[in-house]
Amino acid sequence: MSPTKSGRIVLQAEELAQHYTIGRGPLAKPLTLKAVDGASFTLCAGKTLAVVGESGSGKSTLARMIAMIELPTAGWFSIDGIRIPGASRRTLGGLRSQVQMVFQDPYGSLNPRQKIGSILEEPLVINHPALAAAQRREAVARMLERVGLRAEHSERYPHMFSGGQRQRIAIARALMLRPRILVLDEPVSALDLSVQAQILNLLAELQDEFDLAYFFISHALSVVSHIADDVMVMYLGRPVEYGQHDAIFQNPRHPYTQALLSATPIADPGRRKKRIRIEGELPSPIYPPAGCAFHPRCPLAFDRCDRERPELEMKGEVRVACFAVNASMAAQAADA
Repeated sequence: MSPTKSGRIVLQAEELAQHYTIGRGPLAKPLTLKAVDGASFTLCAGKTLAVVGESGSGKSTLARMIAMIELPTAGWFSIDGIRIPGASRRTLGGLRSQVQMVFQDPYGSLNPRQKIGSILEEPLVINHPALAAAQRREAVARMLERVGLRAEHSERYPHMFSGGQRQRIAIARALMLRPRILVLDEPVSALDLSVQAQILNLLAELQDEFDLAYFFISHALSVVSHIADDVMVMYLGRPVEYGQHDAIFQNPRHPYTQALLSATPIADPGRRKKRIRIEGELPSPIYPPAGCAFHPRCPLAFDRCDRERPELEMKGEVRVACFAVNASMAAQAADA
């Protein structure tokens, strides 16, 4: 996608893939698990790209690649024009400080044996060793206050805080190095609804203040609808629909996207839509179907779908990977 009115591209990805080799013993041929199998997208400053899909669609694997925890087995992405893979170890070290991650479980991501002050100081100790201890403590106090906590909280341990407070601490730690990109892996799914709203509001404020780019992973479309600028829908390691938030939520094209949105709870009974049910289970990424991965569960599938794999094609304001949808829209355009 191209950058919007105020967003400049900070990350561009082309055909990212992550394949894992699974051994089956000395006499058996290893298997290949295709966790991500070709994802292309752009991420803009001050904007949020939300990635949605069922468990097993490759969302978290994609997040680990963007955070440079794992390097892609194929494809590439670039930050400030520097391609990954291909960058030197020293260059990667510098780039990693520009991309920070906030995890789903705020308690599991914090060391229970360290005080909050030590947890927040650690990134500065590693990346800015010349900073004096007093400067680090001052930076920690400022960041705690910025995320809605108090400076004296730095002397407490993680178990002394609520879930929402722990996630605020995790966000503060991610911001200590003043990154440009935050990878948010289900950051509010473990929190109560009222606390979710508080954290989402905090993330929106921080994004405006620091011009942050968010790579936001979620299975909850109700959350995505409030925070996303662009949406990428993943299925079995590949994007099936990608575009601006309003275009996808108001007029989803791909049958998988339509099913996901139909399952989203709506408070207003007058706006409630008929539930679209997807038959069958998500196929194994070790033994993916031939052709379109969604065709065994798709109500629109026809002969071509089990022979060829559709690529994302621009249709209006969105890109859709579906032969049936693209053919239908082409026919409508011809009639018009």
